[in-house]
Amino acid sequence: MTTPAHGGTVDDMDAGVRAEGSGAAGRLRAEPSARTAAAIHAEDAHAAHNYHPLPVVVASGEGAWVTDVDGRRYLDCLAAYSAVNFGHGNPRLVAAAREQLGRITLTSRAFHNDRLGPFVTELAALCGKDMVLPMNTGAEAVESAIKVARAWGYRVKGVAPDAANIVVMAGNFHGRTTTIVSFSDDPDAHDDFGPYTPGFRMVPYGDAAAVEAAIDDDTVAVLVEPIEGEAGIIVPPADYLPELRRITSEHGVLLIADEIQSGLGRVGATFACDLVGVVPDLYLIGKALGGGIVPVSAVVGDRDVLGVLQPGQHGSTFGGNPLAAAVGLEVVRMLATGEPQARARALGGHLHERLERLVGHGVVALRGAGLWAGVDIDPALATGREVCEALMRRGVLAKDTHGSTIRLAPPIVVERADLDWAVDQLEAVLGELASR
Repeated sequence: MTTPAHGGTVDDMDAGVRAEGSGAAGRLRAEPSARTAAAIHAEDAHAAHNYHPLPVVVASGEGAWVTDVDGRRYLDCLAAYSAVNFGHGNPRLVAAAREQLGRITLTSRAFHNDRLGPFVTELAALCGKDMVLPMNTGAEAVESAIKVARAWGYRVKGVAPDAANIVVMAGNFHGRTTTIVSFSDDPDAHDDFGPYTPGFRMVPYGDAAAVEAAIDDDTVAVLVEPIEGEAGIIVPPADYLPELRRITSEHGVLLIADEIQSGLGRVGATFACDLVGVVPDLYLIGKALGGGIVPVSAVVGDRDVLGVLQPGQHGSTFGGNPLAAAVGLEVVRMLATGEPQARARALGGHLHERLERLVGHGVVALRGAGLWAGVDIDPALATGREVCEALMRRGVLAKDTHGSTIRLAPPIVVERADLDWAVDQLEAVLGELASR
């Protein structure tokens, strides 16, 4: 028996999920049932094909586990790209949402609501900043930060009208809006969506000298992921972020840290920037801020930067709504204890120790921090997609990226024994591929 951190009891996967990972039982997952096939067909027929999901249809979830329409259980090792850091159906967050659902869910920012004040106050304190600009999705937070940085450049720094530029990094992923994809070097995200928004300068990720060389008098910000997620959990050199902080401070440029995937406990700290002692001018957060229940994002910074916005210059009908604020407030209070961060740090150390043993045995490289790992599979064995499909048949859900890399990011509430089991499944998959 295992007892998830979120409470409740999980048996040994209905006496079968772990057993299904090998032998004849493992092959039971190879072909989708008629029920699964029908659900996938309905989605494929009427939903735009902007995703290529694994052939599993999730119907419910609890903690780090999800169950499909046929009652089969899977360990979720993606956590919706960190949006489910605190587990599926976290009782504390669900209770906060239910209580707010019975009161009021939306007023718009045309009026005040009684949840927004406490939320932004405690979120600002968690971040060590003065002000919060609440939005909904991660891409909205990035777009908002771009607007704030430009306004700050014109109104505070004195950049000439329409001349502002922002330095960005190769391999970045900040969302898929038209402005954001304008500075993406991923063909899938970028190509055929022009004309593109000007005002961005791309430099190699991890190269602080290249950032400094790209800065001129019209540069208003440097936008960076402290760890590049979509690129394959790319961790920069230890001195990279401290150097960016020095460079931006010396040149009078804002440092904007996109912590939408890396922040709020994922890496074993509140922010990935904390791992190297860096405080940016603006934090961009989202995903886990909504507890896996509602979309909540935010730009968090000091008054001398966020204070450039005046009424009517930016907004969102749903940004800062009472339901989002109530859930976000509970997330902030959980993080304020430090417990999720400590758990991710301890379990992450164990996960990486286990994964390191696979290097040279089907794995060619490993990167990450906390409960976040990018695992490069030997391309001679299989693609990342093929490995993820094989893991799915064994009861583990993961996501591939950029060919032969798979990403592992289980909810922070995952149990150590379940992490071990997941790595065992990966090891078995690699062994099967090597023996083909």
